[in-house]
Amino acid sequence: MKKWSSLTLMLILTMLVIAACGNNANTATTGSGEQQAQSESSTSTSGAATLESVKASGKLRIGTEGTYAPFTYHDESGKLTGFDVDIATEVSKRIGVEPEFIETKWDSMIGGLDSKRFDAVFNEVGITEERQQKYLFSDPYIASKAVLIVPESNTDIKSFADLKGKKSAQSLTSNLGKIAQQNGAELVSVDGFNQAIGLLSSGRADATINDNLSYLDLKKQQPDLPIKIVAEEANASQSGGMFNKGSEDLVKAVDKALSDMKADGTYLKISEKYFGEDVSK
Repeated sequence: MKKWSSLTLMLILTMLVIAACGNNANTATTGSGEQQAQSESSTSTSGAATLESVKASGKLRIGTEGTYAPFTYHDESGKLTGFDVDIATEVSKRIGVEPEFIETKWDSMIGGLDSKRFDAVFNEVGITEERQQKYLFSDPYIASKAVLIVPESNTDIKSFADLKGKKSAQSLTSNLGKIAQQNGAELVSVDGFNQAIGLLSSGRADATINDNLSYLDLKKQQPDLPIKIVAEEANASQSGGMFNKGSEDLVKAVDKALSDMKADGTYLKISEKYFGEDVSK
């Protein structure tokens, strides 16, 4: 009788352990499901940022270079500033979050958006049909023209067509680099406009294609710099904030912020600060 009772007790204890394990497993599964549901409710099915996820985190993660004056660069104190930085900061404020700028080289910018390292990119990104096939853009917040810049002493390059066989200092994946390449130039890779101008000054590049607004800002800062514009594109290109598809409601909120900024004069104030005029057209 004593042996039978011990055996019975062992069986009961074993059944209790199994039941407890089963309950723990069920609890873990339920918790995981709840976490997944919460995650899915704050991001799109593609994993892209949404207005809800951005507000929940309290910040908008923004990819930018930090080396492209006057759009995104560091001032003498080391603070990140610039036209795009001010625009993105004001947009973030108006949708109720803080901007978090993540600096990266241009050639890694789109990859960072693809990998969801950023929620958006504000870095003078041209709105093109090719990019619109894969990404979303805000309404344009600046218009600019590509210009061909050469050393002041250069007499060989007078048009874009004259770039054939010449070295042009460019960010390899930018629209400007594509223009140089289409005109037969040999591309010399640079991280930004300042580096391109440095290569021109040292004779390691023959030319660079860049934004007319960048050129005007540079000449304002360094009027004696021996460079000149020899050609410009006829049509202005427009740039906007760049987002992953799936961020439609976030883009809509950004567009409203931009519209309100133009209506109440905030946009013009930022534009005049860097360029002395309205650069939205």
